[in-house]
Amino acid sequence: MSKLSSDAKTSMKQLTSFPSLRTAIIAFGGAAVVLVTSILAKPDAPPPPPEPLNGGATYVGEAVCVACHQTQNKQFTHTVHANAFRLNPKNDLQKHSCEACHGPGSNHLKDPISPSNRVSLIGYTKEWGTPVAQQTAMCMNCHEGGQRMFWQGSPHASNQLSCSDCHNPMAKVSATGLLKKQTINETCYTCHQQQRADFAKRSHMPLPEGKISCVDCHNPHGSTSKTMLKTDSVNETCYSCHAEKRGPFLWEHAPVRENCLSCHNAHGSNHEKLLTVARPFSCQQCHDNTNHQSNLYNAGQLVGGGAAPSTRIIGRACQNCHSQIHGSNHPAGARFQR
Repeated sequence: MSKLSSDAKTSMKQLTSFPSLRTAIIAFGGAAVVLVTSILAKPDAPPPPPEPLNGGATYVGEAVCVACHQTQNKQFTHTVHANAFRLNPKNDLQKHSCEACHGPGSNHLKDPISPSNRVSLIGYTKEWGTPVAQQTAMCMNCHEGGQRMFWQGSPHASNQLSCSDCHNPMAKVSATGLLKKQTINETCYTCHQQQRADFAKRSHMPLPEGKISCVDCHNPHGSTSKTMLKTDSVNETCYSCHAEKRGPFLWEHAPVRENCLSCHNAHGSNHEKLLTVARPFSCQQCHDNTNHQSNLYNAGQLVGGGAAPSTRIIGRACQNCHSQIHGSNHPAGARFQR
């Protein structure tokens, strides 16, 4: 140990004997001390003040807005926003009513007709030209957090959708949520036409019947999952209604454990039970080379035969025998037959 220690000391002495290296080490150490001292001595500089909203305009009051926009006022009066802003404002911003969302209106009064003066107010239509980020920021003044905590980075935000693409805060079109359509489903169908077609198929989730809606499974404002599910996975979402499929099971079926969508289409299918492929073909996608699973017909159904159709292609097909296909807790249920 003593020999190693002396060797190490000798090596360090030789390295530091070079004037240039010694100077570099001293300079580096001095710079580090200066940097640390400056960080500790000086607090973080305050952020620059935000740019004045609407070009430095001032608030004019709701009465001035209503004097011209009488039709909009009649529609707005029946909304949740109108009741909140006029009867129970939570802060100084909400007390400004119309200008709480559209910004101060003094510059708008100078030239209210000219299209070039649209920058004087924040508009919530694509034709108006206000950037989507600015529209969303105004809504988030009141609606930040809660179900909107994952809005940033969500598929809707990434595709440059604004709040007004789904909501109409100026009129009570829907029973709840100030949506731009009468129902949640109709609002979602505006963009998601494939899902509308799926729900029209012969086997579908009971959404057209009004028993569920899109937001029972999805959070349109963003979530931790790729498809904006309200839970962390597809299976957890399905288990919220289909609790009997959750398990745990003594005998588990691998594709069931992995993902419900391995066999089912979540929105609708032309096959029973929302299956992506009809039985027994659904089973044979995996069980294609084991005993009877790969044989659709009896030997007598070959050329020249005359036997009756195989029971494996009638009714519930494979599930005529393997009835507990999602999993079994029976000691003899290894084949999901009981």
